[in-house]
Amino acid sequence: MGMHKHTVVLIPGDGIGPEVTTAMQRVVAASGASVEWVPAEAGAGCIERFGTPLPRETIELIKEHKTAIKGPVTTPVGTGFRSVNVALRHALDLYANLRPVISIPGAGGRYDDVNLVIVRENTEDLYAGIEFEEGSSEALELIDFINEREKGSVAKDSGISIKPLSVSASRDIVEFAFDYAEQNGREHVTVVHKANIMKHSDGLFLRVAREVAADHGDIGFDDRIVDAFCMNMVVDPSQFDVVVLPNLYGDIASDLAAGLVGGLGLAPGANIGKAYAVFEAVHGSAPDIAGMNKANPTAQILSAAMMLDHLGEHVCADRIRAGVRAVYAKGECLTGDIVGSREGGKAPVTCIEFTEALASEIESLDTV
Repeated sequence: MGMHKHTVVLIPGDGIGPEVTTAMQRVVAASGASVEWVPAEAGAGCIERFGTPLPRETIELIKEHKTAIKGPVTTPVGTGFRSVNVALRHALDLYANLRPVISIPGAGGRYDDVNLVIVRENTEDLYAGIEFEEGSSEALELIDFINEREKGSVAKDSGISIKPLSVSASRDIVEFAFDYAEQNGREHVTVVHKANIMKHSDGLFLRVAREVAADHGDIGFDDRIVDAFCMNMVVDPSQFDVVVLPNLYGDIASDLAAGLVGGLGLAPGANIGKAYAVFEAVHGSAPDIAGMNKANPTAQILSAAMMLDHLGEHVCADRIRAGVRAVYAKGECLTGDIVGSREGGKAPVTCIEFTEALASEIESLDTV
């Protein structure tokens, strides 16, 4: 049992967020982990009171307690606010996005033998937000600069996005991937890139990855070109262990990987920096079913298991994962998103019924 008391900032979010985070708290308690929750707010509901979807107080609480878990948050469209997730990454320097992708037999995924971890760089690449609008004076100036130096010919009516990849950020993310592998009994790291075409950005990423790999000789290492990697993932995802990618490819590949094992409803995630970590389900806030007790809290619950691992509570984390596998394998108590894809299956259960079935499964593990 986890004897150490941990304080964790809890951001319920909006839409189905409060339902799935309540479920998650129940399951964490069942696992035996000792967590004191510190409630905080983020999301569209904060704008009227705080003038922002991410109040300063919330950031300060995370800085104080170091670890947070959040439910899904709606980003209000067309209001000029950037997403809460992007703002959190920026404010706390959460440079690593961590997405384990593990098959859960009975969850309706296409594969039963996937057990890989996607490590995505979170701060730069084409997501750095350095853009020049088509027809703007800056875009035209940049196009002239490129054309004059005979670096290639860029059409005058181009919009331009800049893709910076730095040695420092590349080293940080690849080091993170190798450290994660070593600490979690993983044996191999694959770096994904397009260095054959983008020699000075992806080429740099690959070069740095090879340097880092040389310092971690106990862990296997290879590299894949991103298009071939996507094909390999679909043909046989079981060949991958830890995969590290720049921001854009990591975004695409992590959703692709989730799709192979049953979709985003089962996908946990984390954004981790050198000082702070924020854990979250990857899926959205599903406003269409909010408050209806229909949501599947599995992704939020598996994110909590990742959080417990991060806090050193590996036994409690493993207990949660074992409980999830058992509930899905039995197939008696599953939510509508899972049951709906089956022929002649059981009727779906509510979010609360699923949570109670899972909690009692976890509590019974102690007697085994």
